[in-house]
Amino acid sequence: MNRAARKSKFLDIDLYPVTCERLSAGRSNLEILEGVIRGGARIIQLREKECAKRDLYQLALAFREITRKAGVLLFINDHLDLAMAVEADGVHLGQDDLPVTAARKLAPELLIGASTHSLEEALRAQDDGADYINIGPIFPTKTKEGVHRDLGPEAIRTISAAVRLPFTVMGGINETNIEQVLAQGARRVAMVTAITQAPEIAEQVRKLRERIGGYQLA
Repeated sequence: MNRAARKSKFLDIDLYPVTCERLSAGRSNLEILEGVIRGGARIIQLREKECAKRDLYQLALAFREITRKAGVLLFINDHLDLAMAVEADGVHLGQDDLPVTAARKLAPELLIGASTHSLEEALRAQDDGADYINIGPIFPTKTKEGVHRDLGPEAIRTISAAVRLPFTVMGGINETNIEQVLAQGARRVAMVTAITQAPEIAEQVRKLRERIGGYQLA
């Protein structure tokens, strides 16, 4: 797919599962992926902070083979080189990663997402050529190392109103507080532990997608 086709598919996502093997209740990232696909998610981000680069490459290759067959978008967290090497659909970059402008020069057809923790960062990501931004962390979370302040759900409406890009939201979101982010206009919700620690991954994905879709119709 080219960038335009990937953008079109990205706009249709609702739940945005993100992996983290150490927070997956003893299951592997591939087991999480299998459940996510059975649950009907249209995208997954391979995010693994505690893995050697060579091992992560092999895992990303397996993710790419499976997601391609399933028609699911694959994003790689942090590592543009890995995203390019396995022909992923996109890369998600943090504030300490390769700048969006540099990533765009190297990978013009990949979708580039940027983590943003303030309005200033969101506007800069937009100016730099990101395809989407992530707003967060919304609630306190253990998966965002180095970010000590949660923004609160009200930041979603404030930041999203000032940018033209699609956006996702992330950080401490689960089935008990998802209504708060949906009420602020979020429709693409990224989650880690609410999915990876669920007893039955596929069923959890289905339920969360129904919550998001149901709110759109409310």
